[in-house]
Amino acid sequence: MIGPLLVAFIVVPLLEIYVIVQVGQVIGAWWTVFALLAESAFGAWLVRREGAKAWRRLVGELAQGRAPTVAVADGAVILLGGVLLLTPGFLTDLLGFLCVIPVTRPLMRKALLGWLTHRRGGTLTGPSTEHSVIEGHVAEPPPDQR
Repeated sequence: MIGPLLVAFIVVPLLEIYVIVQVGQVIGAWWTVFALLAESAFGAWLVRREGAKAWRRLVGELAQGRAPTVAVADGAVILLGGVLLLTPGFLTDLLGFLCVIPVTRPLMRKALLGWLTHRRGGTLTGPSTEHSVIEGHVAEPPPDQR
């Protein structure tokens, strides 16, 4: 458990600072700040647009009585992308855009589902219930209560 936390709270911020400094040396400090602000604004607009599309798809599939598995997974990937876009830095923004842009979202969805499957030991649905049998009987109500 300490490994992912170490990466999330120490390694990623150090990499982000390094990249920001390198970009700042090439294009200047004010242009770097402007680029980070522009990425955040564009990312917020894109997350809002794609999130609304995913919500409409989810509602549509539910209205048609279908299981909205892809819509839910897309929503989760868009949410993850939004969180990454809120985190200041070029690397997290790049990963966030990959999660939100419709062209690359299926790849990120597949990667996220693969990671979740691996974390759960090879299945996302939990233990198999195909051999579970619940025995019982149907009781008819008394004739006077029909």
